[in-house]
Amino acid sequence: MRLALAQINTVVGDLEGNRDLILARLDEARVQSAELVLFPELAVTGYPPEDLLLRSGFVRAAAKSLGEIAAQARGVVALVGFPYFDTDLYNACAVCADGEVKAVYRKRFLPNYGVFDEDRYFAPGRDLVLLEVGETLVGLTICEDMWQPGPPATDLALAGAELLVNISASPFHVGKEIEREEMLVTRARDNSCFVAFCNAVGGQDELIFDGHSCVLDDEGAVVARAVGFEETLLVVDVEPKGVIGRRLRDVRRRALARERETTPPVQIVHVRDVGVASS
Repeated sequence: MRLALAQINTVVGDLEGNRDLILARLDEARVQSAELVLFPELAVTGYPPEDLLLRSGFVRAAAKSLGEIAAQARGVVALVGFPYFDTDLYNACAVCADGEVKAVYRKRFLPNYGVFDEDRYFAPGRDLVLLEVGETLVGLTICEDMWQPGPPATDLALAGAELLVNISASPFHVGKEIEREEMLVTRARDNSCFVAFCNAVGGQDELIFDGHSCVLDDEGAVVARAVGFEETLLVVDVEPKGVIGRRLRDVRRRALARERETTPPVQIVHVRDVGVASS
């Protein structure tokens, strides 16, 4: 699988500018024959949009902008962060393919400490979404979802995910990139999964986003790493099917599965025409 991680600098409230930036990177990923391209958390609106989310007109306009992005997602699958309204408001990831939004994943863990105030604006989701891209099963997560040592990552891995993706807007502090990568190494090893992490760059008020997007294999080795504090499109080829052999030798996985009294429902989303641009 060829992955593209679009490490971009979005502007809070600039729906048109953010849309154009996303579409430019989408075209670039398609030209480089990427099958799957990741964009940061809430890329449609910029992060954090804060009280703009309390304006219903802004949320509707963001949905319209996402629709325009999805219409251009042909020949490649795009994972795009946006605010999703469905009786309540969610921090969400849209699966854009074949010119439409195929599915939506809603962030489960909403940070409400330090610089974060997501409980004020969003409801937590309980989704488990697996995306089938070609022959690879991809599990979707957003930012804080991956910092947690259990579900959703463990549930996605038990359901067959070979690659865990995480779209994020993770603010910088001294040493943060090291701390974050160490956490991703642990998640990759514990779940026997490849991990792709796409972070934002730029700044908003007192927040600075450092990028350092990366891809790790199932043993926690860094396959590719983007530069810090700069916009870039990181393109990397991975072979996530290799995780199956390791899982057959890892008894922890079976032990964890045995302890589950029930199997959480997982939505599996199939996409077609990947790698073939449609007219």
